[in-house]
Amino acid sequence: MKNHSLDGIRTFLAVAELKSFSAAALRLGVTATAASKAIKVMERQHGVLLFKRNTRHVGFTEAGESLYASLSGATRQIDDAFAALGMFRDRPVGHLRLTVPRALGALVMRALIPRFRSSYPEVTIDLSLDDGVVDLVAQGYDAGIRLGQSVQQDMVAVRLTGDLRWSVVGAPAYFDRKGRPSIPEDLMHHETLGYRFHTSGSMHHWRFVRDGEEFLLDAGAPLVVNDTTLIADFARSGLGLAYLPDVEIEQDLSSGSLLRVLENYVPSKSGLFLYFPARTQSQPKLRAFIDTALALSQPAPSDSFR
Repeated sequence: MKNHSLDGIRTFLAVAELKSFSAAALRLGVTATAASKAIKVMERQHGVLLFKRNTRHVGFTEAGESLYASLSGATRQIDDAFAALGMFRDRPVGHLRLTVPRALGALVMRALIPRFRSSYPEVTIDLSLDDGVVDLVAQGYDAGIRLGQSVQQDMVAVRLTGDLRWSVVGAPAYFDRKGRPSIPEDLMHHETLGYRFHTSGSMHHWRFVRDGEEFLLDAGAPLVVNDTTLIADFARSGLGLAYLPDVEIEQDLSSGSLLRVLENYVPSKSGLFLYFPARTQSQPKLRAFIDTALALSQPAPSDSFR
């Protein structure tokens, strides 16, 4: 296969359209000698003459006319293709790939996605639920949502919620059977429901605070699950104590089907952030998603992403 110079093709098309080497050179910003040389290189490479020329006139040879007929159609397609790029610049269109945590992300997306799709129907969405740390660039995502401490430092992060309250909770029937822990260390004598991160396989350690100092506790859970929605179901059924964000179990807390313990020992965690590489935020599709998310965000997630 022969190597075709794009510069040579541009020169050929300019000469063909203007019927002049000097005019073509002026359009391309080169010298007439350079334009003539580019055509001679093409003619030598393919073994045919493309133009008949004298001091006053430039015209096609049969081979040149055939080549122009073929290339002019392709050129229009190329021009149309580059013109179509304008729609990506001027309005939100295209495909948006997002990664969000399973339970918390689903709570956010229930409100966010319908509003976004209603406003921007030309943007299609691929939504992945994953609690693990995700490299957006390496895995081809446009943006993600994570708790603040999970966002990489080289990302732009936009806060969506205030800090999230977490609780150790259990069903009334469980407390009737096992009693209530008074201090975090009492959990070593209770049945706990552990969470294992889906991607890394590591366990989530329960975080507590005493006298201003945070510490982690692993109670050796006899039941481990990689889905917080199912953990809440198991806690509701009285199978053990769970460590969950309040926004995920607010109805259970209101109805009394789950009760808090150790409230003075459980710290709040950083809220949810939308994050993305700095260089991508100017894309209209991502900018529109950011603006829609910010329009919904409020200090309390339960008030906004419902």
